[in-house]
Amino acid sequence: MPLDTPPLGLTAYQAIRHRLPPTKRLGECQRAQHLGEIADHYDVFLLDAYGVINRGSEPVAGVPERVRALQAAGKRVMIVSNAAGFPHPVLMARYAGLGYALAPEDVITSRKTLVSRLATEAPRHWGMIAGAHFGPEEFPPLDYRLLGDDIADYHAAEGFLLVGASAWTAERQAMLIASLKASPRPLFVANPDLIAPQEGGHSTEPGTYAHQIMDETGVEPVFYGKPFGGIFTLALERLGPAIDLSRILMVGDTLHTDILGAHAAGLQAALVTDTGVLAGVDIDQAVASSGIAPDWILKQA
Repeated sequence: MPLDTPPLGLTAYQAIRHRLPPTKRLGECQRAQHLGEIADHYDVFLLDAYGVINRGSEPVAGVPERVRALQAAGKRVMIVSNAAGFPHPVLMARYAGLGYALAPEDVITSRKTLVSRLATEAPRHWGMIAGAHFGPEEFPPLDYRLLGDDIADYHAAEGFLLVGASAWTAERQAMLIASLKASPRPLFVANPDLIAPQEGGHSTEPGTYAHQIMDETGVEPVFYGKPFGGIFTLALERLGPAIDLSRILMVGDTLHTDILGAHAAGLQAALVTDTGVLAGVDIDQAVASSGIAPDWILKQA
C-alpha cells in the first residue's frame, strides 16, 4: 500500500476501513473554534499529539496556553498518542519543551499498550523493527535482535515487533515480507497510524507497512493504539472506575483513529481540522464519505 497524503490520506484509511473497529454511533458535528469554547462540557480531555498539540518539533500556536487554562480550571488533560518509537522520558522532555506541563502518568501511548501485552507473552526470539533510540529498558526482558540488512535475522525470528519506522526501508520491508511468506509468524504493531504530520510534510508510519504486509502475506498484525481499544483501557484505568464517560473528550486530527477509537470506547470525540492530517480537506465531505462523525469539529485544539 503506497503512502497517501491529504486529501488522499483519507482514501488510504478508507481502504483499510474493514480492518478497523465498527462505527458505534454518529456524533452531531457541532462547531466551535477551539477547546476553550466547550470546556464546560467536559472534565477530562484526552489529546492526540501530532497534529493536535504539535506539528513536528513546534507546538500548535495557542494550544499550550489553552491547555494551561484547562488545567487551571481543574480539568484533567492527558495525552493519548500512537507515539511508539521513543522512550517515555524522551516524550516527557519533548512535551515540556513544547510548553506542556503534564504528569508522567498522564501520557498514555501505544508503546505502553504494547509493553503491557508483552509482559504476559510467552518467551520467544523477536525481530525488532525500531530506531536505535527506541529504549529497550522500558520493555520487559526480551530476547530480540534489531532487524537490519541481514536476511538471516528475519528468518531466525519467532515473531516481529514493529515499534517504529524511522529507520525502516523498502529493502528491509521486502525482506520481512519474503520471510513471512516463507514462514508466517506473529506481528505486533505498536503504532496503527498510516501517516503523521510533520513540518515539511508527512511521515510514513508503521501502520502503512503493517497493512502492506497483511495484503501481501496474509499475516494479520495485532495493533496496539488508536483506534483499537487497549490504549483507551489504559487511559481509563488512570481515571478510575467512577469517571463519567460522557464527560471525557478525545481530541484528535484523524477520523479513522482518534474519532472512531473514542466512540468505540464510549467517549465523546472532537476533530481538529486546521492543524493535522485533514488540513485543507472538505470536512463535511470527509465525514460523509467515511461514515465517521465526531461530536465536535474544531479549527484547532
